[in-house]
Amino acid sequence: MKGLVISGGGSKGAFAGGVAQFLIEELGRDYQILVGTSTGSLLVPHLALNEIEKIKKAYTSVTMDDIFSHRPFTIKRSKYGDKQIGIHHLNVLRNFLRKNKTFGESHNLRRHVEKTFTRSEFEALKQGDKEVVVTVSNLSLNQVEYKSVKECSYEDFCDWIWISCNYTPFMSLVRKGSCEYADGGFGSMVPIEEAIERGATEVDVIILETEVTFYNRLPSKNVFSLISNMYAYMADRIEKQNIRIGKFVAAHHGAILNFYYTPTVLTTNSLVFETEDMIKWWSSGYQFAKEQNVETSEIKGPDA
Repeated sequence: MKGLVISGGGSKGAFAGGVAQFLIEELGRDYQILVGTSTGSLLVPHLALNEIEKIKKAYTSVTMDDIFSHRPFTIKRSKYGDKQIGIHHLNVLRNFLRKNKTFGESHNLRRHVEKTFTRSEFEALKQGDKEVVVTVSNLSLNQVEYKSVKECSYEDFCDWIWISCNYTPFMSLVRKGSCEYADGGFGSMVPIEEAIERGATEVDVIILETEVTFYNRLPSKNVFSLISNMYAYMADRIEKQNIRIGKFVAAHHGAILNFYYTPTVLTTNSLVFETEDMIKWWSSGYQFAKEQNVETSEIKGPDA
């Protein structure tokens, strides 16, 4: 039984979409189990439905306004062309005056999830034979939870997709039931173990980081860049731990793992969503998967 796992990675999810497109359309991968964390949770329902062009268009055209109802940071370009992140003091102050617990809010993303993933698509998945799972972090109970489309209502599953992507404290902290939830990547950045425990015997794993660290982070310029650097460090540790555990579980179950890392550093701030970059990353993900599977080297790539 084939499985697909897509890690967290914010805007870098466009690269994962390109990789998955090649694997599904050109290699004919028919995944029965699809597990996503954070940005991966946005992709897996559409990939399970084979609606690749739809999610490609939606993913590569998404804007910051589609995600943030209150964006807590500003983006400026330096004279060298790189992006510099600063604090949006007014928006942060407004959020605190509303007695919210985070610097920013992402309610627009919740609406965008429901706009792009319809009730009829949800019903098709629920009635189908594929298992689609998203990862969330339950901060109240200090545990990772996996939410399957088979076990949820439409509204709840849209909530879980949204929650899986909420990179607090920059995005919303969501109270659902009696618990507070946040980004699934805080607990399970690469949920290989979950895919295998659900029955996958061969898993394609798309990891939105390079296999080897190629750069040192610049000194923090403000509290946001400090928190971002800290979270990036912790995410890197969690990712490597997930991969080690995944390899151990795969060996124990006799499962095969196929890894797809990003070959280069795509961005140092995955909360920045720019159409031009994401179109380029989707195309480069497709091309990278093609190069990794040399037996299909004569297959023509997608239109840019």
